[in-house]
Amino acid sequence: MKKINFCSGPAILPQSVYVDTQRSLLDFKDTGLSILELSHRSIYIVDMIEETKALVKELLYINDEYEILFLHGGASLQFCMIPYNFSLTNNTSIYTLTGQWASNAYNEAKLFSETSILVDSSNQNFSYLPYIEEKYSFDNSNYIHFTSNNTIYGTQWKSFPKCNIPLIVDMSSDIFSKKIEVNNFDLIYAGAQKNLGAAGVCMVIIKKAMLEKQNKNIPTMLDYAVHVKNNSSFNTPPVFAIYTCLLNLQWLKMQGGVDKIEEINNKKAAILYDEIERNSLFECVVKNEKDRSIMNAVFVAKNNDVEKYFKKFCLENGIVGIDGYRTIGGFRASLYNALPLESVETFIDMMKDFETNHA
Repeated sequence: MKKINFCSGPAILPQSVYVDTQRSLLDFKDTGLSILELSHRSIYIVDMIEETKALVKELLYINDEYEILFLHGGASLQFCMIPYNFSLTNNTSIYTLTGQWASNAYNEAKLFSETSILVDSSNQNFSYLPYIEEKYSFDNSNYIHFTSNNTIYGTQWKSFPKCNIPLIVDMSSDIFSKKIEVNNFDLIYAGAQKNLGAAGVCMVIIKKAMLEKQNKNIPTMLDYAVHVKNNSSFNTPPVFAIYTCLLNLQWLKMQGGVDKIEEINNKKAAILYDEIERNSLFECVVKNEKDRSIMNAVFVAKNNDVEKYFKKFCLENGIVGIDGYRTIGGFRASLYNALPLESVETFIDMMKDFETNHA
């Protein structure tokens, strides 16, 4: 029996992606070769990467002021790659601390430049988003960095300020889940294993003008300009992971694109949060509704015994991946694009049944 997967990542992908990737392992596009053995310099792989880039631009309405990169190292490598490229001497890099991954990015940046913190929600275990102004003006600053969605604690920035310095955002867990105005950002990066594809690749959307702001003495593998010049193939790229991104984006386009998937995602989140609020056994970790993530609904049991029994109940009924992160416990239901609305409805019915039998 196919299980319902609420895992936070590596996460669920559409069934069609599994089928097509399986086929590519045996014979990629009638070449008689597996995608795993084709040269990344071959026309088949070069065309595949170009097609993936074009689809990213189409789905997010990205203009020619931006380059699309597919890089190794996941989003975590970007934590150091960004300050290495864009931290200028005597300038400050500004960070927003709203979760563990945001904190990890900040800690890496401290190795390369002076840093400052604009807002910090660690005083309440990252369970809320601090207030931010609509506009900021900074002197002697390199850039400002946000993490758009907090997978661990269940918060999500719904908007970002306008600034006089480059705006850089880690969108690993909500890219392609909702409409964004890419023109408002200077660099967006996203690990693939949430909403984009299989683990093993990180997508970077970078404004070409940012390449003119780079430090000059950068290790080659960490130099954005090198990867742009070489079309993400300076060294052997993670071809298979990129191909899963292409298939997933093709699926997304067939669903009606980002506009349609946003509508579905909002409905999934709304009905699940409504049930958590209604159910006498559970409560949301994030109290302010406007701060709650559409991608990761984090909640806890009001009674410790309930947590243990509910997890067992879920496993017995084919629900997996709902365990909360180890630092907060409880539950986390990740509602990424590929998770059908019907799966959320099934989960809600189970929550109601469990309440009836265990209240």
